Order: sequence, then structure tokens, then C-alpha cells
Amino acid sequence: MRLTPQQRINKLDQWKSPPSTAEEARLARARRMVTSAVKQHPPFAGLGLIVEPKGSWANNTNVSSDSDMDIKVEFTQRIFQGSPAGMTYWGLVLQNADYMGPWTPEKFRSELGIALRRASNAVDASHNVAFYVPSVPGSRPDTDVVPCFTYFHRPAFGDSRRGTVVFTKDGKHIVNWSQQQLDNGRAKNNRTGNRYKFAVRALKSVENDLAAMGKIKRLPSYFMECLIYNVPDTALKNSFSLDLAFRAALDHLRGQFNFWSLTANPDAMVEPNGIKKLFGPGQKWTQSDARQLVTAAWDYLGYGVPR
Repeated sequence: MRLTPQQRINKLDQWKSPPSTAEEARLARARRMVTSAVKQHPPFAGLGLIVEPKGSWANNTNVSSDSDMDIKVEFTQRIFQGSPAGMTYWGLVLQNADYMGPWTPEKFRSELGIALRRASNAVDASHNVAFYVPSVPGSRPDTDVVPCFTYFHRPAFGDSRRGTVVFTKDGKHIVNWSQQQLDNGRAKNNRTGNRYKFAVRALKSVENDLAAMGKIKRLPSYFMECLIYNVPDTALKNSFSLDLAFRAALDHLRGQFNFWSLTANPDAMVEPNGIKKLFGPGQKWTQSDARQLVTAAWDYLGYGVPR
């Protein structure tokens, strides 16, 4: 299926706005549920845990058909540190040896699971990273709750960076930089006259359509935000219409994944946090995924014959 120009314009107009007030209320109820569960769990008393939304809801790039909720529960009284990508094996061993308190990652995950199950009997603790709390129809959406610890990268030169580290059930760890993602996304959105977040929502919506039609495999919604973040501001800003702005964004991305392009440099792409590389070991996507997505999106939206 390929959209006509008018169908495309109609869809882009539909996609340009964030979810409705009712949808936002559903997301807010999910946050309140987690906050209440943490506050009412006696072992967490006095720990000063931070409960915050992360991802698309916090960044205002969520779409109605994809509005699940990601919430972090951050343990701030134990701090880890390492490189932007994570800690070495021996670095983590030394930090664990220096800690004399009771709050290991395993204990924190276990206690958070107990707290959440008191709020919802349907909590699924089998996932590697987050606790999954299923939706309640008419009340709140699917919610992923991520237990994490405060994390610092302290370079020899320059300012320290604060993020979080998640210890997964399979013994690995993942470093996230959600505040940097939030700050950089807001700045890019301001520079582009709000075109950045429009384009993110539009690409997420296109991916939803393409995956539903079986044209591509389903991809993490954060990946679409990453791709649009790497589109130059000028491509998003210097257009007469939202249609032309989104066309320019897709055209730039197609060029980045064109084997024959002399200007393509996908290895230089970064996540919206500006710290982690977009492609490489440990990521849930590949350059091939990006190429298939933007090629299928270009064709689906009827922008012309791919180069």
C-alpha cells in the first residue's frame, strides 16, 4: 500500500500532536501507581528513591497507539561509576568490594518486585531488564518499571556526567543517560521550531503502520527518536510545510544508509543523549534495520522513487 499525497498529509496532520488528555491521564495513573507502591514499602523508608518517567512519555514524543509507560526507580544512596558505555569487569568487582551495605542490585530488584506485587497481582518479573505491569482497561497502560542505581562518568578532563545503571537478570548492566536525552531533545525541538518532536512522532507512527502490515519487523520506539535526532536541524526547520520537513528528514536518513553515498557516516550517529553511539554491540537494532525502515517509510508515504 502506498499513500496518496492527500492521505499522507492527512496522516501527518493526525500524527503531529501528542496523545489526548485522556491518554495522558492514563499514563499519569501508571506513574502514581508505581510511586505509591514504592512509598508504602517499609524497607524503602528513608532511602530517597527517585521515581520518574523515562523515555517517550517524559520526552513528549509518545504516540497514542504506542503509549506504554517506562518508569525508573533510582536508588541514589549507592553510586556506581565508569565509562559512558559501562563498567569493566574488574571495575565492578572493586566497587562491589568497597560497598559494605545491604543493598545489592539483586536485593533492590527483589524488594521492588515485592512492592509492585502489593499494588498489582499481575506483575511479571520474568523480564531481563524491567518489571512488566499489565494495563488495566480504562485506567492505566502497560508499564515497564526499571530498577536502577545512580551512575557517574568522571572523565580525566571535563565535567562529570550523571546517569543510571540497570543490572539485568542475566548478570549484565546497561547505562542510561535519560536526563541528557531529555535536555538535548528539548534543545533540538526549540531549534527546529517544534519540528523535531513532530518528526519523531510521525516516524514512530509510520513504523507502527509498517509493522502492522508486515512490511518490517517491529522496532523499539526509542530507535525512531534516535534516527530523527541525527537529522540536521536545517532539514527539519527550513521547509514550508510539515510534509516537506518530514520528507527532508527521511531523505537525509536514506542517504546515511545508502551503500554508495560518499557522505554517509552512520557510525558517527549518536543517541539523543549525545553520549552513546547509535550502532554497535549491545544495541537492539542494526544499520540494516534502519535502512529497511526508512526505505519502506519513503515508499509507504509516496515520496517518490528511492534513489
